Amino acid sequence: MYRWHLITGEYPPQPGGVSDYSRVVARGLAAAGDEVHVYAPVCAEFDLRDDGVTIHRLRGGFGPSGLLQLARLIGGRSDHRLLVQYVPHAFGFKAMNLPFCLWLYAHARRNGGVTVMFHEVQLGVAPGASVRHRLLDKVTGVMARLVASSAAQIFVATPAWGAPLRKYISREQSVVWLPVPSAIPPIDDDARVARTRSAIKPDDGRIIGHFGTCPTAIAAMLRAIIPLVLASDSSARILLIGANGDAFRQLLARDSPALAPRIIATGALPADEVSLAISSCDVMMQPYPDGVSSRRTTIMAALDHARAIVTNAGSFTEPLWEQSGAVVLVRAGDTAGFASAVHGLSHDPLRRCRYATAAKALYAERFDSRHTIEALRAPACV
Repeated sequence: MYRWHLITGEYPPQPGGVSDYSRVVARGLAAAGDEVHVYAPVCAEFDLRDDGVTIHRLRGGFGPSGLLQLARLIGGRSDHRLLVQYVPHAFGFKAMNLPFCLWLYAHARRNGGVTVMFHEVQLGVAPGASVRHRLLDKVTGVMARLVASSAAQIFVATPAWGAPLRKYISREQSVVWLPVPSAIPPIDDDARVARTRSAIKPDDGRIIGHFGTCPTAIAAMLRAIIPLVLASDSSARILLIGANGDAFRQLLARDSPALAPRIIATGALPADEVSLAISSCDVMMQPYPDGVSSRRTTIMAALDHARAIVTNAGSFTEPLWEQSGAVVLVRAGDTAGFASAVHGLSHDPLRRCRYATAAKALYAERFDSRHTIEALRAPACV
């Protein structure tokens, strides 16, 4: 049995992909027989309770008082394992929390290296970026160097983070790709799924779903795709699953008032209702500005629920997405092609079945949470 100290900038009931991922990891380690302590900022809502997991809320977040509290709670025993879920903006100070990174570096020098999961590395800037963004990129680069230098073991959510991290670590230090699993367990209840589907669309028309919180870049893609999908199929309905879907639906309704009755938004839902909503969909459309990748928990949920999926390639897309044949992969920026792919797949039950089967197989083989727990508990890590 191992004793883990899991440090994260967010943890349920706080929303967020890293929050959900952190709970999956904490529960998985506890289920394997380990003792797990989670350290996260204070939250106004009651903590969710899981056997074997103790949650410590840092009153000062990851500021000076929070770091003092964190140091007292963790202590200095070298047989305990620190696991950091690293995203620069998750630790406050507008993504420039150098004190936290220095604390982590000092702790590692005194007590041995930590394990770091890099969900992101640093901001990155485009040509012509503002002075503020260039400064933020420099600071997040220094932070990434400190965190990487603290690590005995480095995991990354996508291979794309390997190259920027290589600038900050020795040639001998390994960087291991550890894909992010789904945080939404499938509900195996055909009757409940049928009732959910009937409530969304009582007739035999097709339900095209999207799971996510509709951040700005993805919302812009969906804003172009959805009208084309609905225009091509008068019987289709769009189901927006997740927080912020209501606000995005209002935006779509202003753009195309005639389409508004055919767009349904669930708003934020508990995990079991999210599962039922995903399982109610014939096709999932999951566009991403940097392309589908293993760091996207929303695509993981669609795979685990054995859905037929249309998504797009991009700069972060790993080769496995094309090699697996588990998703319909549209080239980056092809809005019309994306909508056409959704239409074609939604009207072909046999193809949908093939893609659904391949999606579930890919998830089990590469992304299931058991792979994450096995990697973390492997002798090279612990």
